[in-house]
Amino acid sequence: MDYKTLLGLLTLGIGIVAYGTYFRQILLKQVTPHPFSWLIWGFVESIAFFAMFVKHAGAGAWATGLTGLCCFTIAGLAFFYSKKLEIFKIDWLFLTLAVISLILWILTKDPTMSVILLTLTDALGMAFTLRKSYFDPFQESASLFGLSGIRSGIAVFALQSYNLSTWLYPTALVFTNALVVTMILSRRISLKHQSNV
Repeated sequence: MDYKTLLGLLTLGIGIVAYGTYFRQILLKQVTPHPFSWLIWGFVESIAFFAMFVKHAGAGAWATGLTGLCCFTIAGLAFFYSKKLEIFKIDWLFLTLAVISLILWILTKDPTMSVILLTLTDALGMAFTLRKSYFDPFQESASLFGLSGIRSGIAVFALQSYNLSTWLYPTALVFTNALVVTMILSRRISLKHQSNV
């Protein structure tokens, strides 16, 4: 077994731990994911996975495929546990961008433009997670985003083919997840400090 396969297996293990913990937090009502956001992320991750797959990403794509499945599962749990569902215009915009990225791939027969649009869509979506993390840092999971960033970084090294379609999306996830973790932890510290004053 080569080292890239081992790294791919490691990314799957990290993903299982990260999402297993997050599923537990949802069931215990410690976090409240937005169902529509996770549905969109499920589409984004799944399209990114297939784009990486056809561009021969190999073991480096495994974590993205697992994440797509987990996002759809989280969306289902969130719909089930949600007391009220607010779907905003921006949610529809992100879903539309995900669909457009798939159409671009079909029209061009090359996933590269699709991956660029998906990466941009995901980054824009993370802006709303950053906003939520600022105002309510205890309703987001620092462990999920932290492990997701680490997993994405390892996935880049597990790639068996390096081209824009394979490395762009997981590399961007390293940075966006790190931003979310930084926001969550800094705001938690700040709010705890304010309450102790």
